[in-house]
Amino acid sequence: MARVPVRGRGARLWDQAGREFVDFAGGIAVNSLGHCHPALVEALTEQAQQLWHVSNVMTNEPALRLASKLVAATFAEKVFFCNSGAEANEAALKLARKYAHDHFGPHKHHIVSTLNSFHGRTLFTVSTGGQPKYVEGFAPAPSGIEHIPYNDIAALEAAVNDNTCAIIVEPVQGEGGVLPAQREFLAAAREIADRHQALLIFDEVQTGMGRSGSLFAYMEYGVTPDILSSAKSLGGGFPIGAILSTAKVAASFGVGSHGTTYGGNPLACAVAERVLDVINTPSTLAGVKAKHQRLVAGLEALNARYQVFAEVRGLGLLLGAVMNERYQNQAKALMQAAEEELLIVLVAGMNVLRFAPSLVIDDADIDEGLARLDRALARFVAQQG
Repeated sequence: MARVPVRGRGARLWDQAGREFVDFAGGIAVNSLGHCHPALVEALTEQAQQLWHVSNVMTNEPALRLASKLVAATFAEKVFFCNSGAEANEAALKLARKYAHDHFGPHKHHIVSTLNSFHGRTLFTVSTGGQPKYVEGFAPAPSGIEHIPYNDIAALEAAVNDNTCAIIVEPVQGEGGVLPAQREFLAAAREIADRHQALLIFDEVQTGMGRSGSLFAYMEYGVTPDILSSAKSLGGGFPIGAILSTAKVAASFGVGSHGTTYGGNPLACAVAERVLDVINTPSTLAGVKAKHQRLVAGLEALNARYQVFAEVRGLGLLLGAVMNERYQNQAKALMQAAEEELLIVLVAGMNVLRFAPSLVIDDADIDEGLARLDRALARFVAQQG
């Protein structure tokens, strides 16, 4: 990557040395409208001249407007704002346990998650995430959490019981390899949760806010959760997180049961409101699907020449190119080759090259990024012998 970026515009980044990069990483799926989008610069500048912070003992107009628009656009009836995806998932998990405690008693606290999932870096969220490496050195971990293989309906059925308060799942496993859920798995999770009076939580920190081609990925699948977490693309680069829920579930967060000093900050909410206004339009969402096709076609054409990838998978503009058997665990080396060709990409584990560009990236920038990846692949294949 650009070691010290100093300026960005659209899908381009410049570092201290003046090198210009094409950005296919989007700040890890954060810069949903690219760098320094004029509408976001305008929203932040206007709000900065009016009100920055008022604490959580009162609300503010940007927070009210953003919450109202999120409710109007989704299943949700209530919104809680925080500052990051980890905070959003922490709040979602706490809310699920509190709801179960309020309605059924303290015994109903069991949480079912999936292996290779990622839900944040707090102690609760790394414990809920299904990657043991993130828990090493931090024991003892919170208890009452069980992990099952992703997309395994039989394992989910066996794990959930009447003591389960929540099932949490990413519609697309991001850090776990850009692996989309099967619709049958999410539908089964909904039915199993209902049968055991548990809540279904969708972690849409990485898939939400247009990245799937719908405003949220649950809309792509036609399966509605009880709680949804959002962050990353929600602020377009300005830190903000949120959980969305039904009013019945949200009622368990009474005054004092959960809180945040900076959540609902007027600056963050003003920017996020403008992000939502730009993304939640038929033209932008259709554009995501069109750009998906262009990027996938380009990746497949490159792979026909270099034969490096086993498959290209994902939804919308969250894509993963899986290294084939010959190049197992070499995704990072390919990422570094791309950097040398002034292209910023990501990895998702050791075996998947990840792409999460701006949702409004120009077709010309997609083509230029693919041209740089072409050179990177030639370099990579030569290095691998």
